[in-house]
Amino acid sequence: MNTPTETEVKFHVAALDGLAARLENLGAQLASPRTFEFNLRFDTPAETLSNQACVLRLRRDAESRLTFKGASQGREGVLIREEIEFTVSDFDAAQQFLEALGYQVVALYEKYRTTYTLGEIHFMLDELPYGNFFEIEGPDVETIQRIAHDLNLDWSAAIGDSYTGIFQRLCQKMDLDKTRLTFDALDGQELSLTPLSIHPADG
Repeated sequence: MNTPTETEVKFHVAALDGLAARLENLGAQLASPRTFEFNLRFDTPAETLSNQACVLRLRRDAESRLTFKGASQGREGVLIREEIEFTVSDFDAAQQFLEALGYQVVALYEKYRTTYTLGEIHFMLDELPYGNFFEIEGPDVETIQRIAHDLNLDWSAAIGDSYTGIFQRLCQKMDLDKTRLTFDALDGQELSLTPLSIHPADG
């Protein structure tokens, strides 16, 4: 059995509308309109998964999905990692199942996501409480680099961290609750990613 993998790159961006227009000019099709996502991240009390750079996540948007991600390997700014994901019929029951196995919720985070596709390539336009981001997921590094160039993105601005990882770094700079990456929790906060050396790629 082949191990399923995820190959993607992430950018901080200033204008999601502009990127959506560029995608449509390239012929990309809207696959999923702007949808709210609620995510729970799990770990053991000993932080076994975090210590191995792995992720166990339960997500609810138009449906509910359980995801495991292995430790990532970076190649030319692109992250490649094992990913196992499947839908579950009952979000609450899935949470209870994980907790019965000894996992606990270590963070929750929210975002809005709009998805486009172009052949084998998937584009995710994400709105998080601390900024806007753009992800490209494709079959290989070369394809992702080519399409990023076609979209006039600054490849040197690629981010090799997860959304929760970025937030934890931001919490080290500010007095924030690192377990709650939500719109309500960060409402009214003056947030900047510049101190983290994260800059928009669509300038």
